[in-house]
Amino acid sequence: MTPPITTIGFDADDTLWHNEHFFRVTQARFAELLSDHADPDHLNERLVAAERKNLGHYGFGIKGFVLSMIETAIEVTDDRVPARVIRQILDAGQEMLQHPIDLLPAVQDTIAALAPDYTLVLITKGDLLDQERKLAQSGLGDMFDGVEIVSDKIPGIYETAFTRHGDGPAHAMMVGNSMKSDILPALQAGSWATFVPHELVWDFEKAERPDGHARFREIGDMSDLPALIREL
Repeated sequence: MTPPITTIGFDADDTLWHNEHFFRVTQARFAELLSDHADPDHLNERLVAAERKNLGHYGFGIKGFVLSMIETAIEVTDDRVPARVIRQILDAGQEMLQHPIDLLPAVQDTIAALAPDYTLVLITKGDLLDQERKLAQSGLGDMFDGVEIVSDKIPGIYETAFTRHGDGPAHAMMVGNSMKSDILPALQAGSWATFVPHELVWDFEKAERPDGHARFREIGDMSDLPALIREL
């Protein structure tokens, strides 16, 4: 008989390592650069609107974020944004693409503990080169049996990934910090889904909790995951 869980999928950003923090720091720097043209709240609204509009064109990740900042800067200055400001926005994006990887608590020990007994799959969305860089620098790459870097996370993505790398979604669990991307579509695909809260959540990743769903679980941090899986 196939065990309840044979495959575990992990989100990357803000599940395995810090990520949203760097976006917040850059966004604050962006507000300072444009302080003579827009107050921070209005600028943030314009930036969020640009990001939402551009997701279908640029996808998720730092490059799309930088392009949306440049577009917002052009709009709020009525096409008069100084070239030096554009340069500083680009520099900020370069710094984001080079920031060191800082693993979240208990991540390395948990992945190492689960690797011998389960098929582990990294399922993350964003820019291909950046996500590959972060995985390589994390020191976790050799512990995963499969890596899926996708443009978005929908139920079909989980169905395909858990079938390709395991025994199908019914015997898989997705672990992540995003209700919208990691939890809800994995449950819709027929998988288990475990929410690991992170203190910083991008507005686009917020969604209602699926409380009452038989396959939904929540843990305080990654160290609680092995015991949770053993109990199923």
